[in-house]
Amino acid sequence: MNQAITPPVVEQQHPTTTHEFTMQFTSTPRGARLARRLVSQRLDDWGHPYTSTPNETLTLIAAELTANAVRHGHVPGRDFRLRLLLVATTLRIEVTDTRTERQLNTDLTHAPSPTEESGRGLYLVRHLADRLGWFPRAGAPGKTVWAELDLLEVPPTASP
Repeated sequence: MNQAITPPVVEQQHPTTTHEFTMQFTSTPRGARLARRLVSQRLDDWGHPYTSTPNETLTLIAAELTANAVRHGHVPGRDFRLRLLLVATTLRIEVTDTRTERQLNTDLTHAPSPTEESGRGLYLVRHLADRLGWFPRAGAPGKTVWAELDLLEVPPTASP
């Protein structure tokens, strides 16, 4: 699995976005919960049923990334943004927060020790996603953490 500090590459590789969903959420546990639910609903709308592996996996990834945006990327009075893309046979999620000084820990090769208080969520995401990384937020303080999941094929029943 490739993990790097890098800008998004999915759109450069596949310029035709099949589906896209973008929304801002309050930087609260309730906002993270709503984001997770909308990811699952949107994937179902796009032809990946609630009980499918892609839906369950990306919903879990969304839960971890949005929880991290609320817990570690929160700046009072500022929201986080979620972007979900289906491009060719790749599902991509991006979560953007507004906190610059707290960067993503890029050493996710070893499981956190039992005494560490955090780090398990991104370790889990790293093992669920095919690719994971982050890049500085363009034009404003903050960062975007992204994860990609490769699909075997796009379901023929996907709707707009």
